[in-house]
Amino acid sequence: MNDMTFAGLGVPAPLVGALSAAGLTHPFPIQVQTLPDTLAGRDVLGRGKTGSGKTLAFSIPLVARLAQTRQAGTQRRPNRPAGLVLAPTRELATQITATVQPLADAYGLKVTTIFGGVSQSRQESALKAGVDIVVACPGRLEDLMRQKLITLDGVEVTVIDEADHMADLGFLPGVTRILAATPAGGQRLLFSATLDNGVDKLVKRFL
Repeated sequence: MNDMTFAGLGVPAPLVGALSAAGLTHPFPIQVQTLPDTLAGRDVLGRGKTGSGKTLAFSIPLVARLAQTRQAGTQRRPNRPAGLVLAPTRELATQITATVQPLADAYGLKVTTIFGGVSQSRQESALKAGVDIVVACPGRLEDLMRQKLITLDGVEVTVIDEADHMADLGFLPGVTRILAATPAGGQRLLFSATLDNGVDKLVKRFL
């Protein structure tokens, strides 16, 4: 039985409460391995497959970091998120948001999901109203960047999930442009089952 706890790994009490309410009391191995580093603000490369608990492994430090910033008095600003998660597909983006949302709710942080194939007007409205965390597919995100509807110069934490899948779909050039638009001093968390197809170049340049 795993006797490690989220609190023991340094997860803040409001998040431990949110996790416990969802029936999550014992961390998965990928969370045990990465949380001490991610919560300390370090860049991390995680090698986790779907189902390994990796979404929670990056959602916890993402929310914890932004909660600290908000508590320090930094205000939410229109069209300027502080946290960014990139995912290859609409389905994965939606799943990630479902994991992040209850954690964000513990601190009153706003989350929005951005993907193509639907009207962008609702996404525009959410961005204008001000969001803390954007979970996005690269294509629609770049569209919104070109239209000056979102700016990434305030992003403190960037997560790239399933980078190997992004590479397979030909998204790495877009991911590279998006990462280049985030501050160089920000925290970056990259999750990938493999380092093939140019994922290694992404790691070398941005982590």
